[in-house]
Amino acid sequence: MAIDMTGSTKLSLGPVLFYWSRDELFDFYAQAAEMPVDIIYLGETVCSKRRSLRSGDWLDIATELSDKTDKEIVLSTLALLEAESELKTLRRLCENGRFMVEANDIGAVQILTQRQLPFVTGPSVNIYNPATLKLLASKGLRRWVLPIELSKETLRQMQSQRPQGLETEVFCYGRMPLTLSARCFTARSHNLPKDDCQYKCIDYPDGRLLSTQEGEPFLALNGIQTVSAKTCNLLPEIPLLKELEVDVLRISPQSTFTRRIVEAFHQSLNGSAIRNLGKYMPLGSCDGYWHGSSGLSEST
Repeated sequence: MAIDMTGSTKLSLGPVLFYWSRDELFDFYAQAAEMPVDIIYLGETVCSKRRSLRSGDWLDIATELSDKTDKEIVLSTLALLEAESELKTLRRLCENGRFMVEANDIGAVQILTQRQLPFVTGPSVNIYNPATLKLLASKGLRRWVLPIELSKETLRQMQSQRPQGLETEVFCYGRMPLTLSARCFTARSHNLPKDDCQYKCIDYPDGRLLSTQEGEPFLALNGIQTVSAKTCNLLPEIPLLKELEVDVLRISPQSTFTRRIVEAFHQSLNGSAIRNLGKYMPLGSCDGYWHGSSGLSEST
């Protein structure tokens, strides 16, 4: 069980969304062990062809972090299942026998509920109303992550009818995971077919930038996933997040400065002045969905 270092609100480190090398991942999680977060999510959530680490490696990292720290470790699963081999990996993760699993696809929810195992739902699972939340809580849901596209007002409504004992987590920092497709956009941008992608994603540790015809940054390509070009940043919203009784604030890892970003959130939760994270964001921030407007908007 994680030690709550931030009073009633915890910090989590979400799964790495991008394709990093084996050494980069091991180095990152060695650093993560020292970061002031309560929860660490581990695993590949985007593409099964990304094999820097295999299931056994993820389980080894989970075991080491759990044995050496007081952090809660959660195993994250793919958000789009397309092959029987992916289902086999999913079943292995769900049956690991030690760590709770984050389901990012309804297929994972089905496997976990059939085995009567507690679980977390990630932001790609469409929980849009209290009835769905109540149903999944009765099936073993212990924590849910607010879908990216929902606003603070929707969250307020959900919180008012949240089942007792269920934790709420909100994606608070990082390039927002927006869509998934059977096609690989990064491969296509190199005129390569998906089956011969040559693992081009590894050349873009924070996604490949996509701009409009006017040259404005719009999206970033991450294999079969599309993410926002700008960085979601809800650090200034911490007072409201606390008011809404959000239990966990999620920080999505980026290739640089993740530790400093985590420290800024940790300090703000403990009463320090809110810091400007602009220098850590390659293209500035956005928070539109939170306010019920277009996602790339930024509050003023």
